Amino acid sequence: MNKSTAEIRQMFLDFFHGKGHEVVSSSSLVPHNDPTLLFTNAGMNQFKDVFLGQDKRSYSRATTAQRCVRAGGKHNDLDNVGYTARHHTFFEMLGNFSFGDYFKENAIKYAWELLTDKNWFNLPKDRLYVTVYATDDEAFDIWEKKVGVPKERIIRIGDNKGAPYASDNFWQMGDTGPCGPCTEIFYDHGDHIWGGLPGTPEEDGDRFIEIWNLVFMQFNRQANGEFKPLPKPSVDTGMGLERIAAVLQHVNSNYEIDLFDKLIRSTAGVIGTQDLANKSLRVIADHIRSCSYLIADGVVPSNEGRGYVLRRIIRRAVRHGHMLGAKDIFFYKLVQPLIDVMESAASDLKAQQNFVETTLKTEEEQFLKTLERGLFLLDQELAKLTGSVLPGEVAFKLYDTYGFPLDLIADVCREKDITVDEAGFEKAMEAQRQRARESNNFGADYNSIIKSEVVTEFLGYNAVEAQGKVVELFQNGQKVQHANIGEPVVVILDKTTFYGESGGQAGDKGLLTAAGVEFSVSDAQKYGKAVGHIGHLVSGSLKVGDIITTVIDTELRERTKSNHSATHLLQAALQRILGAHVHQKGSLVNANYLRFDFSHSEPVTASQIVEIENLVNQQVRRNLPVEIEIMAIEAAKSKGAMALFGEKYEDQVRVLTMGDFSIELCGGTHVNRTGDIGLFRISSESGIAAGVRRIEAVTGQVALNHVHQDLQQLNQIGQLVKADKASSVDRVAQLIEQTKQLEKTIQQLKEQSAAQEGAQLIQQAVKVNGISILVAQIDNIEPKVMRTMIDDLKNQIKSGVVILASVFEGKIGLAAGVTQDLINRIKAGELVSELASKVGGKGGGRPDFAQAGGVDIQALPEALSSIKAMLNDRLN
Repeated sequence: MNKSTAEIRQMFLDFFHGKGHEVVSSSSLVPHNDPTLLFTNAGMNQFKDVFLGQDKRSYSRATTAQRCVRAGGKHNDLDNVGYTARHHTFFEMLGNFSFGDYFKENAIKYAWELLTDKNWFNLPKDRLYVTVYATDDEAFDIWEKKVGVPKERIIRIGDNKGAPYASDNFWQMGDTGPCGPCTEIFYDHGDHIWGGLPGTPEEDGDRFIEIWNLVFMQFNRQANGEFKPLPKPSVDTGMGLERIAAVLQHVNSNYEIDLFDKLIRSTAGVIGTQDLANKSLRVIADHIRSCSYLIADGVVPSNEGRGYVLRRIIRRAVRHGHMLGAKDIFFYKLVQPLIDVMESAASDLKAQQNFVETTLKTEEEQFLKTLERGLFLLDQELAKLTGSVLPGEVAFKLYDTYGFPLDLIADVCREKDITVDEAGFEKAMEAQRQRARESNNFGADYNSIIKSEVVTEFLGYNAVEAQGKVVELFQNGQKVQHANIGEPVVVILDKTTFYGESGGQAGDKGLLTAAGVEFSVSDAQKYGKAVGHIGHLVSGSLKVGDIITTVIDTELRERTKSNHSATHLLQAALQRILGAHVHQKGSLVNANYLRFDFSHSEPVTASQIVEIENLVNQQVRRNLPVEIEIMAIEAAKSKGAMALFGEKYEDQVRVLTMGDFSIELCGGTHVNRTGDIGLFRISSESGIAAGVRRIEAVTGQVALNHVHQDLQQLNQIGQLVKADKASSVDRVAQLIEQTKQLEKTIQQLKEQSAAQEGAQLIQQAVKVNGISILVAQIDNIEPKVMRTMIDDLKNQIKSGVVILASVFEGKIGLAAGVTQDLINRIKAGELVSELASKVGGKGGGRPDFAQAGGVDIQALPEALSSIKAMLNDRLN
């Protein structure tokens, strides 16, 4: 078989579709509603709620080609990428899933048929080996007796990780929750490659490669370690597309498959190198995939969380490009070749191509500047160094904060006969890895999470009150039969008018009432398809089976509806005024305001803000009808409906249309006509990350209140500057100009005064072996003036050291200067650091000039005396 990677991906999906599986699109690399995961790292992530019993789909069998990233937290392959045959930051996981439908036998038979049937992958059966969990006799028998795999090619794997059920062949979602045995399928690349079978000392070799893992979820592990059978055993499988492509294309390394071969050649062409075997090309080819898809899925470079990991991957790729000799910005130029090789899996990326390219280009430009900054900071650290070894934690800070590679740090140090404490660097690195591992787990006891299979019917689109039946009550995550007054409870009803928080819209507040009963609802959340009413019982009694009336806070709902509908108008307006590249990156809608995050590479100008406000308000005044249609998801997309970022959609979706201006998929609540919004006003615009802007806005009476507040402030300003509204701006501009002139004059007078004081200070200088030393305290001098004084005094003494201290506005300012002829013997940075440490401060700088601060004024005289004595000793 000689199929392309794209063809292999499609064959897998076609095979399982033919077995009754729903073909489900790859979910975002940013896990939806799952704060426990850094990135989507397995095919089952998007079905996690289904396996946990918190969600129910219209299908019981599914198949996917899921995009995954493993580059941070528990699953971090970053340092190995490019140097091994199969490590990637980005990969595609082919999978088939059964949600309480078929189990072990069908899963095993399907896998074997796809791999060995001549109409499908047609792999030689004698090249395949399988493993099972040591005690899973059922799986062993299926492989041997029903599939026909010789028992000598079926390997039992026990608890090989130091604890019961800690095995390569036993899968667990977390410390508690769904778990079960696995069976893995291995391919033998041949005896010309070193390596041994699973369970042997040579198992880490490259001869026998795992290509498919079938997980059988059949137990629910309790907090006490007990295993209870799941009522609906399920199947979760995963096969790396790149691995199976290597097998089917008869190559041993994933980097030799057609997809990577084309990417590597494109990378070499962009950079201008002929060395196609260079591992740096592998690194870059891998990294352009993860970076591009992460950005397309809403992640932007930053200094924390997902953005931090993305930034590290980009910088690693850029550095490898420069190691290959790249002379210019290059990384963003690989987005188009990536789209070409990913073919059908590139539709989401293609839609965001301009944004992805702009983000990558900007980040690479910033990194090159950061390298310059890193060199400057490294020089500062070396100037403060008292020995010949740079501490590992200092090197790690430069690496971690500024992306300054360890080998570059070592190169700079080597020129100065300084070594780097690499052991200390690794210790700091491991501490960071440990923090990442600790922050990346399921954490909570699965069995304490609210799990409900109730499907609550939402009646709130057309009503504010309705009757519902209490189906379930939860307290501290556990089911209870009745609620006690004052205690926090979650009430699940079969019908409700309360909107459960989703799609960026906040949950409703209000009351649940019956004769003599009042339950105050402070929030409404979704648990799977159930709506949970969170609050407490105020009076009466409430138990499972009661009929109760749902009464939402209508004022809050109306304001929320206005803000939500305005959000749709805002997005359409942004695309018309800023460009089609604008895509939503997040939103929040509640009764007080709306917040909308979107892709845009530069600040929105004041004139554009006015244009956007005017366009939205124009649609409000047009009083467009807001129409809702229920249709199939594909029909909605064909109609041009825009899906909201991060939202999950069912097969049947609500399509929201506002006249001829906006059409989107949305499950939220909305006004009947755009005129109901009343007034739209942008309250702020800001940048929240590279390439992502945020607009906050208000509507209706809240927007009108903002207008009144602005007018009131304008009147107050006019009164203060003694001008009417029409001329107040000009008057303020005049006052600002006058202030600037006065500040300039004051600064000149300060410098003149400092010069005069400096002339007097020079008389305090003493000579030590022909070298002038001046250490003095001069109070009420600003730090920036002290710098000028230091320069003037150095010019006057020709050869020497000047140290000045000033108490200004309750704080100590320190400055030190050393003339050029002495910086090999005495460094200003060392002097000022030593002095600062004695007065409760810190600081540093160049060998010829440095500044610092301090807070312990009482200790200053003694500190100055000690530094003067130290200089005398050193120069004598």
